[in-house]
Amino acid sequence: MQKIKIKSALVSVSDKTGIVEFVKFLKECGVRIYSTGGTATLLMKNSIDVTLVSDHTGFPEMLDGRVKTLHPKIHGGILGLRDNETHVSTMKENKIDPIDMVVVNLYPFEKTVAKKDVLLEEAIENIDIGGPSMLRSAAKNYRFVSAISDPQDYTAVLEEMKLNEGSVSETLNRDLSMKAFKHTALYDGAIANFLSKGDVVTYPFEKIQDLRYGENPHQGASFYKDIGSEAKNVLASQKIQGKELSFNNILDADATVNLLAEFDKQTAVILKHMNPCGVAQADDLESSYVEAREVDPISAFGGIIGFNRNVDLSTANSVISTFVEMVIAPSFDQDALSAFAKKPNIRLLQVGDLKDFKSGTQKDMKKVIGGLLVQERDTLEIDQSSMKVVTNEKPSEAQWRALLFNWKVCKHVKSNAIVCGGEKKVIGIGAGQMNRVQAVHIALGKIETLSEDCVLASDGFFPFKDSVELAAKAGVKAIIQPGGSLRDAEVIEACDKYKIAMVLTGNRHFKH
Repeated sequence: MQKIKIKSALVSVSDKTGIVEFVKFLKECGVRIYSTGGTATLLMKNSIDVTLVSDHTGFPEMLDGRVKTLHPKIHGGILGLRDNETHVSTMKENKIDPIDMVVVNLYPFEKTVAKKDVLLEEAIENIDIGGPSMLRSAAKNYRFVSAISDPQDYTAVLEEMKLNEGSVSETLNRDLSMKAFKHTALYDGAIANFLSKGDVVTYPFEKIQDLRYGENPHQGASFYKDIGSEAKNVLASQKIQGKELSFNNILDADATVNLLAEFDKQTAVILKHMNPCGVAQADDLESSYVEAREVDPISAFGGIIGFNRNVDLSTANSVISTFVEMVIAPSFDQDALSAFAKKPNIRLLQVGDLKDFKSGTQKDMKKVIGGLLVQERDTLEIDQSSMKVVTNEKPSEAQWRALLFNWKVCKHVKSNAIVCGGEKKVIGIGAGQMNRVQAVHIALGKIETLSEDCVLASDGFFPFKDSVELAAKAGVKAIIQPGGSLRDAEVIEACDKYKIAMVLTGNRHFKH
């Protein structure tokens, strides 16, 4: 593999992090520096001798800076093949000197358009033309030219040049080439997204790791990061111990933190196959976990455990008393970590402040064969004042608290979803059924006795009164649902008949 002696470099950067120190090193290696605009000004202010691109090409920067480097002396110098006699001869005939290194990063288009009420004219002027052209030229000719688009790569280049008497290996150049093409692709994607106003979307994803397999052992899988996402997510979490996260673990972890983020009070969540099977609140965290586990101890076996508070030793000891796949929490006490260390296969995920998971503008994307469904995240929050009581019976204060608690849980259960419970604990969950009455059967089927304040939450409206009749037979005292059925009147009439309070939210929470 050949090594390329760096004799000249073109430097023009928007992000000027580390550029002065890097170019000083290049000058010490005898490299001639070509530069433009603000970069040239900065370098000269730091006593670095540069050749202005306009002096090199014989053409001034023009059209308010739109044209600086679009010239054969620039692109010929970058693209010319050094081992092609015709290229070398043509370059000499036209007095085109080789350019061995291009150090370029691009106008901050994404930062510009992220500003509130940005004008189209301002966005247009922040579309870089010369920068991407130079990077692409250098990346294409990586056998002879170093294309540096990221300030973080200055150190690697510097170290190679120190070791190789001012030369850079073709291996490093190929890696830099890949990075440069990725940089320009993301840049073009951001421009296309902005100008198309949603008619064309480009979502950049970067591979984080290959996974052992997908949902099943015969399926290959990888984990990718959404580069454009501002919202906190499980990618930013710290895995403290345990086996590698699997495809299914990552899905379950995402579902767990999104449910936990709904609650301000101390809460424990147990989740299995992306559905909660236990949710409870108590005065101490260990009791919250014990209460959540009692909702469905069979399903809790091998589940994902989530807490929205720091995990202490007593809670850790309760958790490790049974088999669990993963524990997720904002943080862990040191003695709790020591307890978990006795079960090294348990995955521990430290996620930090859960409030951060509700921020950001990240889209919810679902892939189908041949297409992509994109929607806003379901971050809708409604309070008691915006809901409507439509029955003669009115919820008590305790029932209101239960209705709001179970409604939050219901939002995170696969449709058709029914959740029954009190103000601090879920009692029964019917998830992912093809008809709503069957979901009611499942949720109520686990209940032996109901308290006075046991309520039922439904993620969608009731198409018939049969669900109300089942709830009344089981002893449900209040129901919360979106409303909007053609038979709402019949459903409300049934509630009045059985003295059940019914609250309409006006908004549904389907989850597929």
